[in-house]
Amino acid sequence: MSQKRKNALGRGLGALLEDSKAVNFSKAGIDAEPLNTPMGINEIAVDQIEVNPFQPRTDFDPVALQELADSIKVQGIIQPITLREVEAGRFQIISGERRYQAAQLAGLKHITSYIRQANDQQMLEMALIENIQREDLNAIEIALCYQRLVAECGLKQEELGSRIGKNRTTVNNYMRLLKLPPEVQVAVRDRKISMGHARAIINIDNIDLQLSIFKKIIAEDLSVRKVEQLVRELANGKGAEGKAKSLDPERAYQIKRIQSRLSSHFGTKVAIASDDKDKGFIKIPFVSAEDFNRIMDILDL
Repeated sequence: MSQKRKNALGRGLGALLEDSKAVNFSKAGIDAEPLNTPMGINEIAVDQIEVNPFQPRTDFDPVALQELADSIKVQGIIQPITLREVEAGRFQIISGERRYQAAQLAGLKHITSYIRQANDQQMLEMALIENIQREDLNAIEIALCYQRLVAECGLKQEELGSRIGKNRTTVNNYMRLLKLPPEVQVAVRDRKISMGHARAIINIDNIDLQLSIFKKIIAEDLSVRKVEQLVRELANGKGAEGKAKSLDPERAYQIKRIQSRLSSHFGTKVAIASDDKDKGFIKIPFVSAEDFNRIMDILDL
């Protein structure tokens, strides 16, 4: 990538808007006069605008969209959308598709817009970066945006981090989520588990065991800290609980589940160790003679 191109792509959205320029609307055949302000703001007919084919986001909350449309009816378009001219009299959205859709719902015939020049790659990069800045994106949507910026825009992770104001570690943590099984990614996307849960799971190399831990999170509503502890025990193989890592993943999960039930039943942390030949032991610790007698009473011995 040339230095000139890097400079063009790397100035950020603020520079993008400041550098917007009005186009020759008489040549474009537009039926509304541009406002000719220093910022290059123009009123563009809604039916002359088409959506961005590189838009990484396809789902828009219909309730939130209607709320925005209601606001636009009262307040108008507060933040202009950004367009590029693709041919005479035809424009394509660079950023602001949600505002565009809401404006249509509100019945607007024209929409306040910035106009600038951009090629397809710049379109993709600007659309992705704008989406990343949104607060309502889930971790998987952000990870997919990062992946596309690296794969399709040729950005290195260090370069990407500087563009979006994140360090390389943060970018890498998001992109690693895309290595998780699809079932887990969907759960992150739908906010059934958090990014913290997912980051803990990904430290386990075995996919079957990842899914077993995921199911345990859902079934027992485990906290992130609890999952991190579980993963450490499985990874480090410490104590009797660590023995479970050599078992079949589903068997290990079942032993963990039984172990949890026994711990609740006896009121103390019960440990179960078992090998693939069904040999092992159950350990019930006690801290005093009274505690020992309490456990014996539970056992009815």
